[in-house]
Amino acid sequence: LRRLSDQLTARKQGRAMASIILLGITVVVVVWGIMAYNGLVSLKHNVSKAFANIDVLLKQRHDELPKLVEVCRQYAQFEQSTLEKVMQARSAVFAASQSRNIEALGAAESQLRSGIGQIFAVAEAYPELKANENFKHLLERITAMENTIADRREFYNDSVNLNNVRIEQVPDTLIARLFGFGPFKLL
Repeated sequence: LRRLSDQLTARKQGRAMASIILLGITVVVVVWGIMAYNGLVSLKHNVSKAFANIDVLLKQRHDELPKLVEVCRQYAQFEQSTLEKVMQARSAVFAASQSRNIEALGAAESQLRSGIGQIFAVAEAYPELKANENFKHLLERITAMENTIADRREFYNDSVNLNNVRIEQVPDTLIARLFGFGPFKLL
């Protein structure tokens, strides 16, 4: 009888130990799942924040470009086609930014930078325009914004890369797929 009692006690202890181990494993998996989920949420919001920072600068530049075009238009011989190209690209950047279409934004940004570069290149032929204080101020302001946009674009691309790598890595890919975390496009 004592032997039977000892065997039952040993079985109960074994089951208790197995239950504790199973509970421990479950707790570890749940804690890991929560940490992975929170990490993915953080990465997703960092990408959104990085895009919002770019968007602020794009809006500021969007507001400055009509001033630049107006200053250039005061010089009758200034190339109207260049000014129109800049204004069309400005509209395309604004539309792509509002729709958060990263591919269209990248293409429109390239056109706009090209157009702004052409304005500055054509302005070299107009000494009076280059001496204009408004033009110089706008030139400095837009150039500074372009540099800042490039820096913010780099930060955005870094954030996108971190997100995209993390959602593809095992075991985080399990949480990413389960909760619908997806990749972002580089800018």
